Amino acid sequence: MISSRIGHALDPLILRVYHFFFRDKLISPNILSVLGFVFGLASLFLIIYGRLLLGGLALVVSGFFDVLDGAVARTFGRVTPYGGFLDSVLDRYTDLGVTFGILLYFVRAHDDIYSALTFIAAAGTAIIPYIRARAEAAAIECKSGLLERPERTILLIVGLCFDVLRPVIIILAVLTHFTAVQRMFMVRRAARSPKQGQGSRGTGQG
Repeated sequence: MISSRIGHALDPLILRVYHFFFRDKLISPNILSVLGFVFGLASLFLIIYGRLLLGGLALVVSGFFDVLDGAVARTFGRVTPYGGFLDSVLDRYTDLGVTFGILLYFVRAHDDIYSALTFIAAAGTAIIPYIRARAEAAAIECKSGLLERPERTILLIVGLCFDVLRPVIIILAVLTHFTAVQRMFMVRRAARSPKQGQGSRGTGQG
């Protein structure tokens, strides 16, 4: 939802931050994608051991690199099919890694209910981009939905940083599957349309 409304309008602001830290040095978008994944892993381990605030901050940095790689690729003409593929794969690892960390956090706290809810949320998180990938394989664009990757990431950051993780997990457990069903209906409607949308290069969103 955020992606479809904002698109790449934030690229100039993101690039200002990039130039502030890296000056005029061009860093490969693929390296930026890997850095986002590394901070996602850091978030995973911090969450497991109960460092929720630090885990949330690591997820903020991970999200920044995830947005930055696409902005740099588009601005400097470094968009490649493999770059989009790598970004998408690492995004999936980051998403599921963070939710796995939350699952283990609740398991260590002997909280069976929220462990189960986290697993349900993780399943929805995995299914949403899978639906998009299958739709785009059939040349049907499927990028919208109530809870895309930016919304899911923001919710997790809020839950981790402001100690409201349990309500956030409930929201994710419900709305990820709502979004999956929503996308299924979108694809069904598009498949029946005489003019199907052609999928574009992946940007790592899901």
